[in-house]
Amino acid sequence: MSHDGRSTPGAHDVHDPHDPRAAAGGHGHAHAGAQDPPAPRRWFVLTLVCLAQFMLILDVTVVNVALPSIGADLDLGRESLTWVVTAYALAFGGLMILGGRIADMLGRRTGFLLGLAVFTAASLAAGFAPNGAVLLAARVAQGAAAALLSPAALALVTVTFPGPERNRALGVWAAIGGTGAAAGVLVGGLLTAGPGWEWIFFANVPIGVAVLVPAVSVIPGGPRTASPARPDLPGALAATAATAALILGVTRAGDVGWASPWTLSSAAVAVVGYALFVLVERRIVDPLVPLALLTRRPVISGAFVMLVASGLLIPLFFLGSLYMQHTLGFGSLRTGWAFLPVAVAVTAGAHVGGLLVGRIGARAVGAAGLVIAAAGALWLSRLPEHGGGMSDVVPGLALAAAGLGPAFVAATTTAMSHVRHHEAGVTSGVVNTFHELGGALGVALVSAIAASSLAGGVDGGGVDGYTDAFLACAGAAVVAALVASVLVPAGRPPASDGPRHVH
Repeated sequence: MSHDGRSTPGAHDVHDPHDPRAAAGGHGHAHAGAQDPPAPRRWFVLTLVCLAQFMLILDVTVVNVALPSIGADLDLGRESLTWVVTAYALAFGGLMILGGRIADMLGRRTGFLLGLAVFTAASLAAGFAPNGAVLLAARVAQGAAAALLSPAALALVTVTFPGPERNRALGVWAAIGGTGAAAGVLVGGLLTAGPGWEWIFFANVPIGVAVLVPAVSVIPGGPRTASPARPDLPGALAATAATAALILGVTRAGDVGWASPWTLSSAAVAVVGYALFVLVERRIVDPLVPLALLTRRPVISGAFVMLVASGLLIPLFFLGSLYMQHTLGFGSLRTGWAFLPVAVAVTAGAHVGGLLVGRIGARAVGAAGLVIAAAGALWLSRLPEHGGGMSDVVPGLALAAAGLGPAFVAATTTAMSHVRHHEAGVTSGVVNTFHELGGALGVALVSAIAASSLAGGVDGGGVDGYTDAFLACAGAAVVAALVASVLVPAGRPPASDGPRHVH
C-alpha cells in the first residue's frame, strides 16, 4: 500500500511515521495510541481543512443575496442568474470524484494545497469579472478547484482521527457544510450592501492565504502513490456532461415547459451520458468509481441522504433570499441579517445530530432531521400574498435548517465511518459529489417550479410559484425520511478502524 493510502498490486502495508494513516490507527501496525501525533496538531489540521471547506460551501450560497445586484450590473436574466449558482455546483460536483482520484495520485496534502491555491486565484478573477461570461467561467474554475480540494480535505479528516475521535471530527466536518451554506447568505448580504457584490469573491483571497500558509507546514505529506493508475478522464467527462444536460433541461423547463422538445432532449442526453459512464467504468482498468463501491449500503445510503439534504437546504436558501428581496422588498443587508438565526439553527442542529449519532445511530438522526425539515418547508408553503414580513419566512427557514443539520451529520458519518483508509479519497469524492449535485439539481428544480414568481422580480410576480416550490420541498423531505428510515444501516457508527462491508 502506498504512503498515501491507495492499494497497489502485490504491495503490503509499510509503517511510515509521517503517513497520516498512522494517526488514524493504520492496519496491521502498532497500537493507534502509540502512533497518534500530538492532539493539538490533529485538531489544528482539522481546523484548517474545515476552514477551507467552510469557504467552499460558503460560495454555494453567498451569491444568492447578491443575485439582483449581479443581474443589474452585468445585465443577466433569470436563467443566467440561476447558472451563477449552478455553474459552481455543477463543476464542483461533476468533477469531485475525479478530484478525489487525482488527490490520491498526487497525495492528499498536495491535492489540498493545489486546490486551495487555484480556488483562491479563481475567486480573485470572479471579483474582477466585467461581464456574465467571465463570471461564469470563474465560477466553473472555482468549482473545479473545489473538486480537488474538498475530497482531499475530507480524506485527511478520515485518516487523521482514530475510532471515536473520527466520529467527532466527521460531526464537525458535517456541521461546517450546513453552517457555511447559511452563513453564505448572511455574508453575501453584508458584503453586497457594503463594498459591493464583487467582495463576496474578493473575501476568499485573504481566507485562502490564511489557510494555505500554515497548511504547508502542518498538514502531513508523503510521496505519490506507487499505483500506475491514470485519471479516468472519459468517465469524468461522461458524468459531467450528463449532469450538465440534466440541469440545463430542468432549468429551461421553467420557461419552455416540462414536455417541450428542449427539456425531453436534454433528459435523453443525460440518460445516454450516464449509461456511457457506467459502460466506461465497467471496462476501464482503473475506473473513476469502482462500481462495487456504489453497491455498499453505507456508501449509497449516506450519499442518498447527502443528496436530499443538500437538495433541500440550498434551494430553500435560494428561494428564501429571493422572496425577501422580491416580494418583501428587503435590501441585501436586511436579507443577510435575516439569515443569522438560520445559521445558528443549522449549526445547533448539526451539533445535536453529532451527539445523537453516536448514541442512537444515523438512521434515526437522519430520518428525524428530514421530518423536521419537511415541517419547516410546509411552514414556508403558507406565505401570505401581501403584507408579510420576516415572521412569515424566517421561522420556517430556521426550522428546516435545524432539521437538515443532523441530516448532514448522518450522511457523512454513515458513508465515511465504514471505509478503509485507502478508500477514503474516492468515498469522500462520492459523498461530496452528491452534496454538490443535490444543491445544483435542487436549485434548478425549484427555479423551474417557482418561475412565475421569480419572473415577476421586484415588481411582484405573486407568491404562488414560491409556495408551490416550498410545498414540493416538504413532500420530497417526507419521502426521503421514509426511504432513509429503511435504507440507512441501523445501529451506531463503528468506532474502530478497519474494513467494514455492510450490505
